[in-house]
Amino acid sequence: MAYDDVLADRVRERLGEDVSVAEKRMFGGLSFLVHGNLVVAVSGDDLLVRVGTESMEDALARPGARPAVMGARTMRGWVFVAGDALDDEVLDSWIKSALTYNATLPAK
Repeated sequence: MAYDDVLADRVRERLGEDVSVAEKRMFGGLSFLVHGNLVVAVSGDDLLVRVGTESMEDALARPGARPAVMGARTMRGWVFVAGDALDDEVLDSWIKSALTYNATLPAK
């Protein structure tokens, strides 16, 4: 599956050039890792966001969000956000949520 290059560039701009940020092709798209932990991924036209299980209910209540389903499995702690719901302010907010959760994880 191809991924939205423009959305990937927008994510890249927001994560900056910090050496703790890495990009890796996975999930049929482009994933962004911080300190070795996957934070977000651009998959098709959508954004896969790691929010953690405790924030799932709030995340799913946001416009454009849906459970992250891969094959027959729903990924706990992850949501897909429709690309057309990601204006700059909303994208910033999702990335902030993902980075906040990432800060609770040990570096790999």
